[in-house]
Amino acid sequence: MAAKIKRGKGRKPVTKRKPPARRKQVSPVDSVIKALPVSDRTLQRVATGFILLLLAVAAVVAANVSGVSAKIAEETTRAIGRAGFEVRRVEVVGVDRIDQMKVYEIALNQQNRSMAAVDLDEVRADLMQYGWIADARVSRRLPDTLVIDIVERTPSAVWQHNRRLALIDKDGVVLERVDAAKAPDLPLVIGPNANRQTKQLDALLDETPALRPLITGATWVGNRRWDLRFSSGEVLALPEGADQAKAALIDFARMDGSNRLLGRGIVRFDMRDPEKFVFLPGEKRPAAPPAATTATSEDE
Repeated sequence: MAAKIKRGKGRKPVTKRKPPARRKQVSPVDSVIKALPVSDRTLQRVATGFILLLLAVAAVVAANVSGVSAKIAEETTRAIGRAGFEVRRVEVVGVDRIDQMKVYEIALNQQNRSMAAVDLDEVRADLMQYGWIADARVSRRLPDTLVIDIVERTPSAVWQHNRRLALIDKDGVVLERVDAAKAPDLPLVIGPNANRQTKQLDALLDETPALRPLITGATWVGNRRWDLRFSSGEVLALPEGADQAKAALIDFARMDGSNRLLGRGIVRFDMRDPEKFVFLPGEKRPAAPPAATTATSEDE
């Protein structure tokens, strides 16, 4: 007798599996944006400002090409300013000695402060007229900030001319006028165009490092040669010509090293004539150095 087979009894019902949820693809741009430490609102505002700036540039170009009045471009830039993209802050970097208020005054001297209207090259050119500034970089930081990176000049001497004093840098650029009571402890250079000869003077003093700290100032005489003044009170008259002055100063340093010329009451040393070494003693005549000739200095 054949056995009967019952189908389906004891079998577990088959459960259909749901397909795995598909992961949402995140673009690299979205990942970068989410990583930025700014809110979506700020990003949206910056993006809007960038688009407005592009529209303003396009409007200016279109007005110039078509010959339409610049009034259109001006109104466009003003509209961008009213939308919140207007210069309200100036951030100054690299300033140590400069009066920052002067930098703010130059940077904010704009008829139209819309970020789209600010001419960065013009602002930089105005800054470069200020003696203290050796270089400047001007950039926008949306929505409302101008960033000004300054490279300052360093004062290296005080220039006296027509009884007025001014700070100058190593290139002789006049930085600012200064009062005698407030003048810093820097070498004093005297005479017309003496500020333009400071590089030559600096190179000359480099030849005698032992004497350099003892020199407190120099006078550019007749637009052709130097008189050097020492902290001990003496004046050394050097000859004309860079090579001749260099040779004379090196010779003087050698004689001072072996015979101690400075600090002995001598008023003036004159080395303009390469064949003579002339000195003018003070009230108390010191022992004359070897091979020296005593004479009064020539009036100049």
